[in-house]
Amino acid sequence: MKKLEIVKNGVLTQNPTFRLVLGTCPTLAITTTAMNGIAMGGAVIFVLLCSNMMVSLLRNVIPDKVRIPAYVLIIATFVTVVEMVMRKYMYSLYQSLGLFLPLIVVNCIILARADAFASVNKIFDSAIDGVSMGLGFTLSITTIGIIREFFGSGSFFGMEITPLVNSGITMTIFILPAGGFLVYGFMMALINYLVGRKDKKNSKSSEEKEIEIAEVNE
Repeated sequence: MKKLEIVKNGVLTQNPTFRLVLGTCPTLAITTTAMNGIAMGGAVIFVLLCSNMMVSLLRNVIPDKVRIPAYVLIIATFVTVVEMVMRKYMYSLYQSLGLFLPLIVVNCIILARADAFASVNKIFDSAIDGVSMGLGFTLSITTIGIIREFFGSGSFFGMEITPLVNSGITMTIFILPAGGFLVYGFMMALINYLVGRKDKKNSKSSEEKEIEIAEVNE
């Protein structure tokens, strides 16, 4: 598989949040601010990168019957590292993410990539896949966080937008669970529409090329 295609899949075509609908719980729970999205995304990128590389490295050693418990153990090791570092150096973010930080261990995105990709691909490709999927997840939840924070709290990355707050047009619903579902749903619809439109355009172009080749051969 081409390296560029792996990156494209992770960020857009197979975006874990909007296309594969994985990691929904942290997406809805911690995206009340953009900074929470970046912090969670950064943690997931690190765990995805390290766990993918380790699983790929050990793919011929881990017995098939115990592969899932082995993957969980590998993932849990790197999640523990992230948790300890954040607790030591980024305590406020550690508190903001709360329970969802250790729950990265059972995040569907990480386990799915370990089993579906890293276990059957070389270490370098697995590393690219981990970073790409993590980046796709980070961009998605950060975008949702920006929208919810802007309309719900009248701020941008923690910086208050005074005219917006003073005007009284901020809507608390955006930082509530209902607002999370609303923003997530609209974003998912938009991304799927854009990707579907592009796929349809590419398919049409391929058909036209096939017709031209057929006419030349005739």
